[in-house]
Amino acid sequence: MSRRYLSKSRILSGLQCPKRLYLEVYHPELAVLDAQTQSTFQGGHRVGAVARTLWPGGHLIEHDQDLNAALAETAHCLAEAPGRPLFEATFRHDGVLVRADVLAGSELVEVKASTGVKEHHVQDCAIQTWVVSGAWRTPREVRLAHVDRDFVYPGGGDYLGLFKLADITAQVEDLLPSVPDWIARCRGALDGPCPEREIGEHCHSPFDCPFIAHCAPPQPEYPVSTLPRGGAVAAELLAEGIADVREIPRGRLSKPDHERVRAVTAEGVPELRPDLPAFLAALPYPRFYLDFETVQFAVPIWAGTRPYQQLPFQWSCHIEHSADLLDHLQFLDTTGENPLRSFAESLLELLEGGGPILVYSAFEKTILKGLQAFLPDLAVALQAVIERLVDLLPPVRAGFYHPAQKGSWSIKAVLPAIAPDLSYADLGEVQDGIGAQAAYLEMIDPATPIPRKHALERQLLDYCGRDTFALVRLVDHFLGRAPRSLEDDLFAYSPSWFL
Repeated sequence: MSRRYLSKSRILSGLQCPKRLYLEVYHPELAVLDAQTQSTFQGGHRVGAVARTLWPGGHLIEHDQDLNAALAETAHCLAEAPGRPLFEATFRHDGVLVRADVLAGSELVEVKASTGVKEHHVQDCAIQTWVVSGAWRTPREVRLAHVDRDFVYPGGGDYLGLFKLADITAQVEDLLPSVPDWIARCRGALDGPCPEREIGEHCHSPFDCPFIAHCAPPQPEYPVSTLPRGGAVAAELLAEGIADVREIPRGRLSKPDHERVRAVTAEGVPELRPDLPAFLAALPYPRFYLDFETVQFAVPIWAGTRPYQQLPFQWSCHIEHSADLLDHLQFLDTTGENPLRSFAESLLELLEGGGPILVYSAFEKTILKGLQAFLPDLAVALQAVIERLVDLLPPVRAGFYHPAQKGSWSIKAVLPAIAPDLSYADLGEVQDGIGAQAAYLEMIDPATPIPRKHALERQLLDYCGRDTFALVRLVDHFLGRAPRSLEDDLFAYSPSWFL
């Protein structure tokens, strides 16, 4: 067996799947990192930086690109001042290298952006403890610092209380005897040919594997995995040799949603039940088509907010005054200051009066309820808005299905089925909610150049406006109207509304 060097992250990858480890080492170019994964990485860096402020007088071991220098500096610091807190202390033992988030005397602390202790966190700390013990000495205590979701940021850079410190020493000690075996298994996987492993639950636990697209076998046009909430049924069908929804025999499925998807897909003709257009036609004018964009911070930046709280910074609203008169207003806060009050007040001004407010899912209702708690003086007015909301998802789910939806009724699945011309692919970097959040964070960063800020602002406005126009097109389709286009004179962006 080779003495191939390993890092803690690679060992954890090997525990999830030896094939993932092999591909990370030999074929990293096959990895596909989605926007959510990249956002998680960025949030983790911010959490780590804030955690260091909680150990005053600590020293950061840098040398990210020169690990030999990091090893040497760690050894020097431990010899000169063994009780001084070290951040990113670097150790190597038996060919395994780790960097400890916090080493304070004989206390080892791993910092995580999650809101609780998970099994893979304990494995992570066990690997770190094993290496530190072999390279230096055994930590007396191992703790995991994780974010306290109930923490309310008081402002002024005061993050005392952001983290909960969980003592996991006993759990780590129980795992220490297993670490050499983990290492041996990883080295074995790297010394041979690429391990064979079928796609399965391990591809998503504890993390989504970036090599799924590479490993996944070719799929039929309508795979049985698209049956809504039908994982167990799909597994049974695959075991029976049935891979495509159109191959499922009539009478094989017991759940009405599954049978509906099978029947419509097999027939190849969309289903539109009469209750849906009747429901939409009865909605009075004016109709407000509304969509929000929100951001979450692992480390809150605005006083009075909590970690991972959904905080709105943008709204778009198409106002349909009649069947042939459409207007559009929108709000986007670009200052980087807390946008909640200006967001709420501008929205209330727009929506004063009457008329149904059309949304898709319960998301906007949840955000409005959060605003009620944050802005109690506006709670009554916001409640009046909540009571006018009309969630289109339940009636669309009950009244419409197109084979192209492939088992999903999300707006991103329904829209291409009924309005293939209304794509998000031309919107540049902001094509979904994750992209919108990333664009917003970059836009409000003081280090972002002004031209780049303006470009991101335009992309955010275009994306959110596309979302509400999509709702308009959805209703047009189900009412049998001629589809309006982005170039139609009836669809013109009014000046952006900034308060």
